[in-house]
Amino acid sequence: MVTNLLHCGRFQLDLTYPRVMGIVNVTPDSFSDGGQYAATDLAVAHAQQLIAEGADILDIGGESTRPGAEPVSLQEELRRVIPVIEALSKISTVPLSIDTYKPQVMQAAIQAGVDIVNDIRALQEEHALEIVANSNVGVCLMHMQGVPQTMQINPTYADVLSEVQQFLADRAVACLAHGINKNRIMLDPGFGFGKTKEHNIALIQHLDRLTQLGYPLLVGLSRKSVLGKIAGGDELQRLHAGLAASVISVMKGAKVVRVHDVKATVDALKVVAAVI
Repeated sequence: MVTNLLHCGRFQLDLTYPRVMGIVNVTPDSFSDGGQYAATDLAVAHAQQLIAEGADILDIGGESTRPGAEPVSLQEELRRVIPVIEALSKISTVPLSIDTYKPQVMQAAIQAGVDIVNDIRALQEEHALEIVANSNVGVCLMHMQGVPQTMQINPTYADVLSEVQQFLADRAVACLAHGINKNRIMLDPGFGFGKTKEHNIALIQHLDRLTQLGYPLLVGLSRKSVLGKIAGGDELQRLHAGLAASVISVMKGAKVVRVHDVKATVDALKVVAAVI
């Protein structure tokens, strides 16, 4: 049975109805909004706007993980995100999440006031498990095949659903073994992270199977290339496709959707919550 209360830092997030995670990219090269909010004051203003639009969580990232993205140094990532977290931790009325795989960034972000660690590598880096275990923050464990630089070259699976499910189950067990309580854990199948259009569609179609693991699911499909391959349009022309993906994901069991277009998604999910 999936828990409906996520314990994350200063907050307990009720997941009995769908929640929206708003994206705050403090990067010059993210695939759809790179550079728009790279300065601290612009990122903080954008975050406040997302809260006003109904965001339930803010996800702050300082390194693009789009396909082909180049890695960012530790010091540069810290320079980008820590001032934003410090500023928002004083004023935010919703949980703050740090989108990082680097343990040192996790540690600094936790000290600066984040409530959730959102890790594309599912706490596989050395010391990541210990850092999260020694805090009270929530964690989102994501599946990724390969690394961002090469993950979309030729992703291959014998059975994408079973392999993603097994990986997420194993990472959740690792968290439990390190003393991270079940009610602090979310899982993310990692749409677009080492997956073809067909792999992504199969995961959406059978998302309800992943809920059988007993953890809340977070889905991130906003503006991703699979939507463009289905519906056409570049990154900024995928709003309607993204809304459809969010609605379908929630109806198949997702508890949190990670999006750029917060207001439109909040409105769409209010309708879903009223009828499911």
